[in-house]
Amino acid sequence: MKQLSDYNFFDPELLVCPYEFYKLAREEAPIMELPSPRTDAKLFLVTRYDLVIEILKDTKVFSSNFSTLLAGKEESDDELQKIYAQGWPQINTLLTADPPEHERFRALVNKAFTSSRINKMHDLIQQIVDELIDSFIGQNQCEFVSEFAVPLPIKVIAQQLGVPQTDLPQFKQWSDAFIARLGHRLSREQEIECAKDVVAFQHYFHDVIESRKKQPQDDLISDLVQAKVLGERSLNTAELLSIIQQILVAGNETVTSALAGGMLLLAKNQEQMKLLQTDLSQLENFVEEVLRMESPTAGMWRVVTQDTKLGDVDLEAGSLVMVRFDAANRDPIKFQEGERFDVRRHNASNHLSFGYGTHFCLGAMLARKEMQIAYERLLLRLKNIRLAQDYQYSPNILMRSLKHLYIEFDKIA
Repeated sequence: MKQLSDYNFFDPELLVCPYEFYKLAREEAPIMELPSPRTDAKLFLVTRYDLVIEILKDTKVFSSNFSTLLAGKEESDDELQKIYAQGWPQINTLLTADPPEHERFRALVNKAFTSSRINKMHDLIQQIVDELIDSFIGQNQCEFVSEFAVPLPIKVIAQQLGVPQTDLPQFKQWSDAFIARLGHRLSREQEIECAKDVVAFQHYFHDVIESRKKQPQDDLISDLVQAKVLGERSLNTAELLSIIQQILVAGNETVTSALAGGMLLLAKNQEQMKLLQTDLSQLENFVEEVLRMESPTAGMWRVVTQDTKLGDVDLEAGSLVMVRFDAANRDPIKFQEGERFDVRRHNASNHLSFGYGTHFCLGAMLARKEMQIAYERLLLRLKNIRLAQDYQYSPNILMRSLKHLYIEFDKIA
């Protein structure tokens, strides 16, 4: 029987399949000290549902301002500094801002994600979904990640931002670079490549911003350019770039992960797939259960601002806390038989995959809408979906995503 001390949380193999470790951690050390990447700060991993909620509720003690953690190596690396100097400074807006700044930015972006705006997107999303299915349905097989899960959300978000579909490969590359920086496991060469991607993204969208100032259109960037902070000033370029960057990443990477994760769960649980195909009214709940089981954002950082006690553990000011959504989402105290995939689970929507409280995900409504439409069309058009070969996850500290997922299926006449 493995002991907790036998596991190394940062081991890529563990990141790919962490659930045995989580089970032990929740039972024995739900607030567990890890070897810290920084000499000046302790690092704790939190795996239990109630403790994660406690942290997310208290934005005063557990700050989201972990941008210094993101900067990391560039502060002591001249070459990285030179690259970043060619762009705009990284500003705390949504992900890494605390109240009251966070509310100011959020109020501006909320307008762009209203339910009326998202409901208007239904037909567009369905059209993209059907075109993607058309592109592979004749072969009775596909690599689901690259042929469906990647292009769907990135096409939708490009449409929202009002940028050409021809530039999608670049968006994907930039998006991957932002995620890689968050994950904190890069070699110096990778750090440099990511820095170049970040600056390329900034220059591209700076040009889009300037053109929207002159000629506004019916898109998200025009809305943001015209928005006023506290009714007074407009967002500056660095703030606009920060918000667009977060919309771009959150709007595609997480949905890609959830779409692919959901398809894997169906292929591995044939009786659940049959249940769903015979009763599509379960679809909304199925989407929640996928988000619970395959939490796309596996974890997130918080910084402790003052000495405090969490559970029975003393945390010093300056400590880093990693909240593990994917561990909390399988906590058996909250979700009965939390390791079991159940499309009829009565409390599936209590998952924390979109966060909780102040930082609840802005794009949650859009993500749910994309997933619901995608699976409805997939399940109406494909049957006997099965795995064609082994699947593979990418090891990343913050994101859980499949590298590839080969499936075979029969076409529904």
